[in-house]
Amino acid sequence: MFVKSLIFTVFILLIDGIFSKSVELTFELPDSAEECFYQDIEKDTSASLEYQVITGGQYDVDVKIEGPNKQIIYQQQKMQYDSHQFTAQYTGVYKVCFSNEFSTFSHKLVYMELNVGPETPLPGVGDHATVLTQLETSAEEIHSALNRIIDHQTHHRLREAQGRKRAEDLNERVFWWSIGETLAIFCVTFAQVMILKNFFSDRPTIYK
Repeated sequence: MFVKSLIFTVFILLIDGIFSKSVELTFELPDSAEECFYQDIEKDTSASLEYQVITGGQYDVDVKIEGPNKQIIYQQQKMQYDSHQFTAQYTGVYKVCFSNEFSTFSHKLVYMELNVGPETPLPGVGDHATVLTQLETSAEEIHSALNRIIDHQTHHRLREAQGRKRAEDLNERVFWWSIGETLAIFCVTFAQVMILKNFFSDRPTIYK
């Protein structure tokens, strides 16, 4: 129910406008599988990757960032969450891969955010030739505060989703454990009744 609602949730936020290269998504990573994402990045452009495993197994995945000339920029194994910033040394297609090949039965739900390049400034502020007015300065501060709020809300939603999934797993385990105990009690009770019944149902032998 909860996981199914998130499995097909793939959302892309174009925060900085139509030409933004900021992508944020949640995807399913099956067991013994690998998912890769590709992004064109210009030379000397800064980029950052942030990810977190929301549900599944031990909440860990293998992560790798590979450059256009096959060089490994970042590589970690069995990570629950992390972030990494880098500057592109070459122009080309960069690959970000998440691997769950070490797991044979646990599906994972992974959150990823990839930001490429600096944030686009507010219209009329970035190319301002003179000192910013008080109104423009306030607008810039509000813009930065809103971006921080978006980040905090995203992390809060991830923690809430992870906590809810763990609570649902715990509730399911308690449910099946209770059913098992109930069946065991019924079986023991039935066995005791049958044994006591056999004790009192034996008739004494009458000798003539």
